[in-house]
Amino acid sequence: MVTTLRARPAALNLTASAEARIAELMRKAPEGAIGVKLSTPRRGCSGLAYSVDYVEAASTMDERIETPGGVLFVDGASLLYLIGSTMDWVEDDFTAGFVFNNPNAKGACGCGESFTV
Repeated sequence: MVTTLRARPAALNLTASAEARIAELMRKAPEGAIGVKLSTPRRGCSGLAYSVDYVEAASTMDERIETPGGVLFVDGASLLYLIGSTMDWVEDDFTAGFVFNNPNAKGACGCGESFTV
């Protein structure tokens, strides 16, 4: 009997515009930055928020996602909250920012800045 292993699902899906924004961020990155890191610190009305920052050193617990323009690290402690999410970059006349479609989120605050699982 042959055991077939299923491919591990992506921890996080990125749209083409999110990948392009990561590439742009890396072109402007401060010296020593090895990528950008997504984490979900505790803050906001609902408890957790999305945070994207430059990173100078990777943790062995971080998920590493290679994109055409640079590396996106996902904080190991945040990974459980983000599995299956899609990260997009959206710009319009008034705002610009990363937008997350997170199937794990059970609710969000009215302003959309934080979520709960």
